[in-house]
Amino acid sequence: MRRFFFVSCLTFFAVNPASADIQHQIQSSIQLTVNGAASQATRLPSTYSVSGSGINLDTVGGLGTLTAGSAVGYTPAAYSLANDGDSFSFAETYIEGDDAQSATELTDGATAGLPAFGSVTTTAAGSAGDLAGTITGGGVLELTPGGPGTTATGQVILSITTN
Repeated sequence: MRRFFFVSCLTFFAVNPASADIQHQIQSSIQLTVNGAASQATRLPSTYSVSGSGINLDTVGGLGTLTAGSAVGYTPAAYSLANDGDSFSFAETYIEGDDAQSATELTDGATAGLPAFGSVTTTAAGSAGDLAGTITGGGVLELTPGGPGTTATGQVILSITTN
């Protein structure tokens, strides 16, 4: 009986090995970027407006004709009071827009001159300098900063999956 009890206990307390699939994955990446030179220009229009009350329009004004290399110009309108002695309001506005220009050309990735428009945004080219990145065998990232206009981005993704 003692032997039966001992064998029964061994069978009861024996641990079966676990059956599980484990997957381990490491993904490493580095992205190095050097910004290029850029320029964005928006040509502003010529505008003319007039508003008022208590006045008469005697001669119509307006914008001139656009000719490359010269301003559009405008002709002012002529007005008179509707009734002498009465109150009146009057506003005439003219804004000279940008002249038509030739296209900007790039030489070796840079512009020789920017257009003289009313709204211009310019970004200088980046300088790589010492910009570098490496991934070691153990998935360790080493990033070296560069000059102005550069970015260095490193990413390590570690995943463990069990089934």
